Amino acid sequence: MNKISERLSSLRKLMREEHIDAFVFPSTDPHNGEYVPEHWMGRQWISGFNGSAGTAVVTLHEAALWTDSRYFIAATEQLNGTEYVLMKEAVEGTPTIAQWLGMKLSISGGSCVGIDGMVMAASEVEELIADLRSAAGITVRTNLDPLRTIWKDRPEIPLSPVEIQQEEYAGESVQSKLSRIRKAIRSNHANGMLVTALDEIAWTLNLRGKDVHCNPVFVSYLLIHENEATLFIDERKLTAEVRVYLHANEIKVLPYEDVTTALKRYKDYSILMSSGATCFTLFNSAKASVIDIPSPIAIMKAVKNAAEIRGFRNAMRRDGVAMVKFLRWLLPAVQTGKETEMSIDRKLTSLRAEQHLYRDISFDTIAGYQSHGAIVHYEATPETDAPLRPEGFLLLDSGAQYQDATTDITRTIALGPITDEQRRVYTLVLKGNIQLAMLKFPDGASGTQLDALARMDMWREGMNYLHGTGHGVGSYLNVHEGPHQIRMQWKPTPLHAGMTITDEPGLYLEGRFGVRIENTMLITPYKETEYGKFLQMEALTLCPIDTSPIIMSMMRKEEIEWLNDYHLRVRNELLPLLEDEADRSWLIENTEALVV
Repeated sequence: MNKISERLSSLRKLMREEHIDAFVFPSTDPHNGEYVPEHWMGRQWISGFNGSAGTAVVTLHEAALWTDSRYFIAATEQLNGTEYVLMKEAVEGTPTIAQWLGMKLSISGGSCVGIDGMVMAASEVEELIADLRSAAGITVRTNLDPLRTIWKDRPEIPLSPVEIQQEEYAGESVQSKLSRIRKAIRSNHANGMLVTALDEIAWTLNLRGKDVHCNPVFVSYLLIHENEATLFIDERKLTAEVRVYLHANEIKVLPYEDVTTALKRYKDYSILMSSGATCFTLFNSAKASVIDIPSPIAIMKAVKNAAEIRGFRNAMRRDGVAMVKFLRWLLPAVQTGKETEMSIDRKLTSLRAEQHLYRDISFDTIAGYQSHGAIVHYEATPETDAPLRPEGFLLLDSGAQYQDATTDITRTIALGPITDEQRRVYTLVLKGNIQLAMLKFPDGASGTQLDALARMDMWREGMNYLHGTGHGVGSYLNVHEGPHQIRMQWKPTPLHAGMTITDEPGLYLEGRFGVRIENTMLITPYKETEYGKFLQMEALTLCPIDTSPIIMSMMRKEEIEWLNDYHLRVRNELLPLLEDEADRSWLIENTEALVV
């Protein structure tokens, strides 16, 4: 019996004891995070699938896992040898979780589904309850965490020390942020607010941590009243310096687990909480009237101030230096036959670590050679680590956490001869990236309204990609930051100057190769006319784009001009920072203007 089978057996034994017919394991934690501490990686533990998005559902006799298109290939491989059936979200014919449970439990005669109410957003639990009730009269139990019993070596909640993010990088004091937040709370007719998102707490208090892999946040809750604020946190994480800092900013401190009691004792009339971001258990603990709207902090955090923008520009230069050194090294290194996907990841990380203010990587590097590049969120392991040969494509998606900003960049690099098909696909992706980068658009437009520009030429070829085209990027915070996005699916959040957003179209040919090209962009003012304010995007990322695979006849004149202008800027900004003559020569050669 393999370990997944053993875990499922232990779970089912407990389910029978508790009279539960099925259990749902989401990917999230009590803070609705995309990336979570190991303590809450229950879905990964029970299924073996390690993608950042997915839901495992286990009945007494069957198991299934739902995930999106980014992970179809990876999930298929990781679930192989287990009893899990892969359910491909948004693919015609795939049942929803409620539909699948309704069908399976109607056959078995089951009537009770369990889910830990601390690890799924209230709105999602309520929707599941309603769907199951209408599907087959199934009830949902939310007060059991089976992992407490069956996960014998479950990691503890992290105790990494909290650090102060200096105002020279944050650009705004804690008191100023709290004042703005309280104004937003009052404008929504609430007396207080529970902040559960870890990046929102870190941003509000100008603090950072190391509780989540690659994301500089710390496990906590923040309750903001009209005249006071309380941080719920394990006090062992607080240094003497941070304690003094919190006291000076009039932030009270209580134990992490006391948040439920605090909500029950909350004496004001109303409290602002988002059912889409607050876990079911906490959302239903409040005795006050709940104002259920999205957190106003998210949009405040998304619009970067002058200090944060300055930090992005500085960090991108340092990151660009690391990338140039890496790319100059790469092709000769591949020629030796000694490099693999994992070895080049280590090389790039070491070059970034040499840079001023480096703190960590911002996500696990995706270094996908040839067919691995078609796996959107591929991560090399010792078992899959492919040797690089001087031919074909390497898709390299990577980033770093610097104290003044977070970086995220993808380059697809020809390691040697490539096919005509690879050239055509590469050129289509590059055209999509450039078309979006050149766009001018009204202030307040949504990312969905912009998305088609990146796909326009692909669609003409009958090609498409299923992931989003762009996401926000935090300021020494989470590399994936909302609420704004650029994607086909409707996301109404308006875009404004000061927001960061990635531009990352891609195409993936399963079993053959993948191409993605990504820059992190800053939305800036363009012009104001009688029709209102218009915006544009400026590339913050500074790194040459491989021009060797381009089919020039496919490129529009304006696209070539944009690429030449971008490369001139990359050269001008990075050349003064490069001391090694070989690096300087490589940069000059790889930013040469293309003939229009």
